[in-house]
Amino acid sequence: MARKFIDCREYPSDIHCTVAVSADSETELLDVAVQHAVTVHGHTDTPQLRETLKSLFKEGTPAQ
Repeated sequence: MARKFIDCREYPSDIHCTVAVSADSETELLDVAVQHAVTVHGHTDTPQLRETLKSLFKEGTPAQ
């Protein structure tokens, strides 16, 4: 499986979050992304949140 990532810098927020995470496993990345979305951005862990986050994953690694 190719490395995947999600980068908060690509999605504007009130807190101007600059966190980017990557992982070799989509499951691992989803777990971390959900934890971040709930803890930092105040979202609720729902199936819809998980599907939305998953749809935002990109292959590769985040730009510096």
